[in-house]
Amino acid sequence: MDDPSLDAWLVLVGQLPTEDPAARMRVLRTLEALGAGVLREGAYALPDSADNRQSLDALADYIGKGGGTVHVLRAAASSQEQNEAFKRLFDRSARYDNLVKIVESLRIGFGHSDPSAIARVLLKQRRDFEAISALDFFPTPAKARAQQAIADIDQAIRQLYFTQAPTYVGPGEKLYGRTWATRRPLWADRLASAWLVRRFVDPEAKMRWLGEDEAPPPGAIGFGFDGAHFANSDTRVTYEEIAAQLQLGANAALARIGSIVHFLEASGTPVAEAAGVQTLLQGAVRRAQNDDELLAEAEKTFDLLYEAYFEPPPKR
Repeated sequence: MDDPSLDAWLVLVGQLPTEDPAARMRVLRTLEALGAGVLREGAYALPDSADNRQSLDALADYIGKGGGTVHVLRAAASSQEQNEAFKRLFDRSARYDNLVKIVESLRIGFGHSDPSAIARVLLKQRRDFEAISALDFFPTPAKARAQQAIADIDQAIRQLYFTQAPTYVGPGEKLYGRTWATRRPLWADRLASAWLVRRFVDPEAKMRWLGEDEAPPPGAIGFGFDGAHFANSDTRVTYEEIAAQLQLGANAALARIGSIVHFLEASGTPVAEAAGVQTLLQGAVRRAQNDDELLAEAEKTFDLLYEAYFEPPPKR
């Protein structure tokens, strides 16, 4: 009688393509991306699920067309011991533990490194966590430890941000956890302003893109249009106004980016890098399918500019 406590497994068994090394490598990378466990050379296992069956069937078809021979079998362990041995093939604890070490090491930079640079590293680790979790078929306590470590560092980084800039726009108007709204079309000043907010004010700020006559949603912080909380002045574009009012203007790298944005939006003193930034933003406009994608592409440009311009404080 079948033991209902035993898991069902999918096992891909066969000979991978040998005539085409590129095709063989593509198969191995696909198996790795699926999170397959290696039983032996030419034998790979995954928990039985509709998605995994579909993926392995498609891979088997690809292998067959490439000259390999392969079978996808549905199997069950013969005992609890064997079932646990199968599960250990998918133990991600070591990967979580390594991620925790990297995350905890970010504290070394507190007080010395730019908080936004630390936040970028944490963002990468968060994405790594999500990638591990997606293939963590049998979670262990290591997953919860990694999740907690990320949350703790994230909170600490937010505190670093808030020690560098005010947490309000006006009386009773806090910055964190708000929606920021600007009007279409998006170009250098509005894109750079959105990047500045997400990098140095509130990494989780929500952006709202308004039509010409559309009113900002209730409670939103407006920027980049007449009547907004932050708008162009006689001498500064919106990006520069945000930086000045939120006491970010002392950051020399942000000031240099501001000079580029000012020239692209209002002319004035020429900036050598402006032409290159303009070209990159034009490329982002052509590539992006919507405004969110456009901001994501533009953020890459401003991130690279900031990395190029930022000078860390001298070590004591």
